[in-house]
Amino acid sequence: MDYGKHQAPQGYEPGEGILTTLIRIPVRIVVLVLVLPVRMVWDALTALWHAADRVLLRPLGRAVVWLLDTLVLTPLTWLYTWVLAPLGKAAARLAVALLVWPWIGLWRYVIVPVARYGVAAPAVWLYGSVLTPLGHGLRWIGTALLLPALSGLGNALGWLITVLLIVPLEFLWRYVAVPVVRYGLVVPVVWLYADVLTPLGLGTAWVLGRLWQGTAWVLAQIWRGIAATGRGLGLAVAWLVMTLLVAPLAWTYRRILTPVGREIAAAFEVAWRIAGYVSRAVGRALATIAWYLIGAPVSWAYRTVCTPVGHFLRDSVWAPARRAAAEAGRAARAALATARETVRQARRDAWRAMVGSTDGARSREPRGIPARTLGSTTTVPSAAQATESAPLGEKFAKRV
Repeated sequence: MDYGKHQAPQGYEPGEGILTTLIRIPVRIVVLVLVLPVRMVWDALTALWHAADRVLLRPLGRAVVWLLDTLVLTPLTWLYTWVLAPLGKAAARLAVALLVWPWIGLWRYVIVPVARYGVAAPAVWLYGSVLTPLGHGLRWIGTALLLPALSGLGNALGWLITVLLIVPLEFLWRYVAVPVVRYGLVVPVVWLYADVLTPLGLGTAWVLGRLWQGTAWVLAQIWRGIAATGRGLGLAVAWLVMTLLVAPLAWTYRRILTPVGREIAAAFEVAWRIAGYVSRAVGRALATIAWYLIGAPVSWAYRTVCTPVGHFLRDSVWAPARRAAAEAGRAARAALATARETVRQARRDAWRAMVGSTDGARSREPRGIPARTLGSTTTVPSAAQATESAPLGEKFAKRV
């Protein structure tokens, strides 16, 4: 294997040492030894699969499709076209005739006339001739009589309520309740809030504010100390983790695992390609050996022995036998035709000898349904077979 002819895979870092190059070749050799049987088995299975697909699976699939089309789809299509579709149309028409049209007739000729002439027309007449005049009369009574009476009664009641209730209540509110509430309750409450509660609240708020500022300053100093201590501990732990764990792992991954994985992947790729070349070479060698051991002798035997023998049998045995069979068939058909004609002529001569001619013309065989003879090929199943003799007074016709 010429190492210089192959381009280095992507991911190789420049400046690789001689140790990597020295390790790469034995690794690829070992991987090639491990991958070659797998690749040969894979190529053999692929070839078997393609052969089975071409020889067995495709014809089997076509046969299955033909069987499905012949045994399932065609009967189902015929059943749907000639059985289910007519049955469905008949069922639809029967359903329309039995379920739809009776309801349509009931609606059109029973319900609509009854509703129109039995309900709507009397209701319209009642509304227009009875209820409308009655309503107009009631409206006139309410407008002309009841409304003025109710208006006067309401005005009188309003004046009585105003004089007897609203005026005394307004006097009491304006001249008694308002001065008492203003000078007995509002003025003392405002003075108490402005001169007593407000200075007391401001002093209490100032004291509480000072106390909260001092407490907040103390808590802030304590939290700053805790935060500084936590940051220092976190930095120390992070430095220890980075120095003792992350840096060795990163160096191991970058300097050992990545080159080893890259070399193994490249070795598998190169080994798989070389194993493919070897497998194809072995396959071609086996195919050549099989051709020279089996195919070539079989082809030579077919071309040199079977083909001339087949041509000899076809030209010397099969063709004369076929011609002789054809001649024998023609002779048998001619003999049967001659025998039929002879029997027919003998029957006509016997009929003339027994019956003779009554009208001076040539005797003819009777009309009607003839008896079955050697020359007849069909017989009507429902017709009775005619007799060979006929009454004397019946006309006859010559059979052609």
